[in-house]
Amino acid sequence: MIQTQRLPASLTPLDAALRALLHGLEPVAPAEVPLAEALGCVVAEMPPLKPHPPRDTAESDGWALRAHDLIGASSYSPLPLPISPVWVEAGDPLPEGCDCVLDADLLDQTSPLVQALGEATPGQGVRRAAGDIDGAGAVIAAARRVRPLDLLIARTAGLQKLNVRRPRLRLVNIPPRSGEPITARLIADTARAAGADVCYIEAAGRDAASIGAVIDAGACDLLITIGGSGVGRSDAAITALTASGAILNHGIALQPGRTAAAGRIGKVPVIALPGAPDQALSAWWTLALPTLDALSGRLPREQQALPLLRKIASSVGITELALLEKAGQGWMPFAVGGMSLEAMARADAWLAIQAASEGFAAGAVVGAYMLRE
Repeated sequence: MIQTQRLPASLTPLDAALRALLHGLEPVAPAEVPLAEALGCVVAEMPPLKPHPPRDTAESDGWALRAHDLIGASSYSPLPLPISPVWVEAGDPLPEGCDCVLDADLLDQTSPLVQALGEATPGQGVRRAAGDIDGAGAVIAAARRVRPLDLLIARTAGLQKLNVRRPRLRLVNIPPRSGEPITARLIADTARAAGADVCYIEAAGRDAASIGAVIDAGACDLLITIGGSGVGRSDAAITALTASGAILNHGIALQPGRTAAAGRIGKVPVIALPGAPDQALSAWWTLALPTLDALSGRLPREQQALPLLRKIASSVGITELALLEKAGQGWMPFAVGGMSLEAMARADAWLAIQAASEGFAAGAVVGAYMLRE
């Protein structure tokens, strides 16, 4: 039987910490960015695009003709054509009066009289006007992230830029003792994929003065520090952030990620992520990503609901993260409350087990956030 643990007074419930972060936040102003920079960003309001193609075009190489003139044509009964055919290639506008494209081998030109060897239907081999983009509404939906297919639509419509909301994220890395900033690089790459405009800064040292020297909330919409959020003698991130603003919560009832902190400098939300990859990623998913979504004006992220193939046991009083692997039509949990690098790379989704829950029985349907497209 799972024993109920009392929530330590020093830890703030995750939902309370998130509410404090999101309080009063508004989406950032939209800006036009080149298509090459728009992938992953959240679309602002988009006007309807012009219909494309603007007129009927050839979908394949062949002879542009009128389907009516080909009725009855076959290889056994070649049909002389009343008009001269016009050769078109894929993408060419269809000549006036033509409504189909006949394959090259269905036309006999061996004699002075051109003959058709097969029929066609109106629209055969033709991409109709407005067949790709009908121009009736906004094709690229607002409040959703830009996908590669959205960029295809934009390029097809002749756009050079997209109107997006891209929050400025200042990422301050406190040098880890290991020397290699693997966690900071992970969060920076993850933030860019989520549509943030990332400014990556390395503090000169782990002391409060070095950290404070690179904290500049005026140059960003969200400030995140990596490392130095623990209670060790050299963990000075909280001291530096307190000197610049206000720490609302230090110590979150989240496993992994207990030493994360949340605060504000003026109106700018501030999040201190632990230096370990699993703890930082856990706090990123549960604190930083919702904050970034609020600043981006993004619609709530969708969850995929599937039954658990094995039970999950969790301690009451703290939100625990579980990593899941999709197996057939269900979720197979394989890491709860702790995440190795291999487990993080293997996971298909993550699940937050609320602090009031003792876990889930096998067969329970749970909604998880996907980590893979």
